[in-house]
Amino acid sequence: MEKIFDNTKVAFELKSDTELDRAYFLFKLIDSEPLVRIGTAVTNFALKAHLPVEGLIRATVFDHFCGGTTEEDCLTVVDKMYTKGVSSVLDYSVEGKEEEAQFEAALQMTLKTIEFAKERAAIPFAVFKPTGFGRFYLYEKVGEKQPLTADEQKEWQRVVERFDIVCKAAYENDVALLIDAEESWMQDAADEIVTNMMRQYNKEKAIVFNTLQLYRWDRLDYLKELHQLAQKENFFIGMKLVRGAYMEKENSRAEEKGYPTPICDGKEATDKNYDETVAYMMEHLDKMAIFAGTHNELSSYKLIALMEAKGILKNDNRIWFGQLYGMSDNISYNLAAHGYNVAKYLPFGPVRDVMPYLIRRAEENTSVAGQTSRELNLLKTERDRRKIEK
Repeated sequence: MEKIFDNTKVAFELKSDTELDRAYFLFKLIDSEPLVRIGTAVTNFALKAHLPVEGLIRATVFDHFCGGTTEEDCLTVVDKMYTKGVSSVLDYSVEGKEEEAQFEAALQMTLKTIEFAKERAAIPFAVFKPTGFGRFYLYEKVGEKQPLTADEQKEWQRVVERFDIVCKAAYENDVALLIDAEESWMQDAADEIVTNMMRQYNKEKAIVFNTLQLYRWDRLDYLKELHQLAQKENFFIGMKLVRGAYMEKENSRAEEKGYPTPICDGKEATDKNYDETVAYMMEHLDKMAIFAGTHNELSSYKLIALMEAKGILKNDNRIWFGQLYGMSDNISYNLAAHGYNVAKYLPFGPVRDVMPYLIRRAEENTSVAGQTSRELNLLKTERDRRKIEK
């Protein structure tokens, strides 16, 4: 198969020389685990102590990985990417809030992004995190089938209502909605709500998408069970497929509490699980839609090969490739240049509120073998290419 992801001219066409240098500098920092640890600690301290570091964060790591502080702020980036055929998923990346007022704010923001998406071809999806709409502890309790107090029952009812309000708005405005996955011990409760939303709003096609984290060895079986239910009750399945973002947390909790880890035994098993799940969904595309959220070149090539083998058009709306903004531009822009559906997750929100997200990104890049060195090699190749061209 033609290797399309090595073209750095296409990958970084939108980056100026200065932006290219900044990206190289950032990934150099991220490449060093001690530096990431120190940088994280210093940043957290500076933000808590209200030191004036927001400007510095904004000009470096924030602008590289985020679209802006508000949804309007993101439009410059959205429009720019769309000139190259890359769409955006506006992701309000404020994490770790636990108050009702903040859940309501997240609900309103998600509704706003649906309105935004409805008017713009460049924004084909909206997205939210389950814990943006309710307390983590509550999901955990519901998932473990523990009895809720009367107050907790009312609170849980409000969580379910928020899901319904957003899914209904997505359905009415014909905007596909991605619902992120989180830690395994809160996921059962979220999965149950999302399945009910699919029952209700995916009667004609996939509007509501759940997320499968495929570093979990049980997820393909879960999908097969859901598929049986969907066939019986006649609804469509939308799934975002990712490898997963909470591996260290998952393993250490399993060890601490003495249960078998839900995580696959090593990277190879995870890759196999991911690719098998993609293949399963491709076999059942009559009732499924895939958002392949991956920075893995091989998995992307495998999906391309499956599409070709099945004679599926590159721009078939049931298949999307997705990457995070600021990463894997070689995959996103080269896919788009070849006519595939591609969307970048574009995080936004106030600088200090988005920091937990950014810190997780930095840590993830440090822990995923080869991810950062690949970014660095591509950036270096492009810098060298431009020097020769001049």
